[in-house]
Amino acid sequence: MQRWRGLEQLPGGWGRCVVTIGVFDGVHRGHQKLIAHAVQQARRRGVPCVLMTFDPHPAEVVRPGSHPAQLTTLRRRAELVEQLGVDVFCVLPFTREMSKVPAEGFAHEVLVDKLHAAEVVVGENFTFGHKAAGNIDLLTKLGERFGFEVASDALVSGPVERSDDHDGTSVTFSSTYIRACIDAGDVVAAASALGRYHRVEGIVVRGAGRGGKELGFPTANLSTPDYTAIPADGVYAAWFTHRTRGADQPGPAMPAAVSVGSNPTFSGTERTVEAFVLDVDADFYGEHVELDFVQRLRPMERYDSVQALVDQMNADVAETRRILGVRE
Repeated sequence: MQRWRGLEQLPGGWGRCVVTIGVFDGVHRGHQKLIAHAVQQARRRGVPCVLMTFDPHPAEVVRPGSHPAQLTTLRRRAELVEQLGVDVFCVLPFTREMSKVPAEGFAHEVLVDKLHAAEVVVGENFTFGHKAAGNIDLLTKLGERFGFEVASDALVSGPVERSDDHDGTSVTFSSTYIRACIDAGDVVAAASALGRYHRVEGIVVRGAGRGGKELGFPTANLSTPDYTAIPADGVYAAWFTHRTRGADQPGPAMPAAVSVGSNPTFSGTERTVEAFVLDVDADFYGEHVELDFVQRLRPMERYDSVQALVDQMNADVAETRRILGVRE
């Protein structure tokens, strides 16, 4: 799959293509259906499938300070859509100037003049252009004028698992819904809507050192990118992978008990993400780490003594083993 930053990387002699447009944060089950349709249409026509997304999130440019929590990094998004058969992952830098381009101007300049779109595939709630004035009806009319077809997919709904007693509840898959699940700590429901575990990425940095020295549970402390969708405070069972510097692919997944919060037993104030990797004695300092959240074990609590905390952490590790199916 080709990866473009802007349309300046368009190769010479570029022909027609099928384009699908959106932020696609999360590449959730609804996105997957839309992208699969675009790929199918591209294969039918014998042309490339181009997925166009934006960076930064348009909301942050139009309304500074409104950037939603981010479900996936751009690199992760690219990996996921490549698995779905997309030929080109195109990231348009979203600027104040771009936000002011009228809908008709965007369609003509980007979809027609640059990409030579034969077909544009979007969700039924798709909007584009200055003040989001463009919609499916306008895009269809512009397609008739400029020579491209438009296909819109209905929003996808379906049953999701949850960590409470309401399994099977039908929801509309959306990034907003998934963010709400993560914010509530329901990573089971988030995974059900995503079609995979929710992942948090970051670089391992030095922490207080208390986990290993005082408690006997050395942790990898993550520094995460801005806007990362971090689950609610609590303790979680997760899969931990890391990329050694210079490596293209991560190592094998390892079981981990993950603490999210401010360490109330030690009167902490800064919110942290710390992973205790089971059965591994290694220093991951400086490495890129990925945490796939499987299930929340409990909320964050304050304990009256260090020993009480250690006893609970031992119980958390045992529960993590049970949930992940890992023997001691």
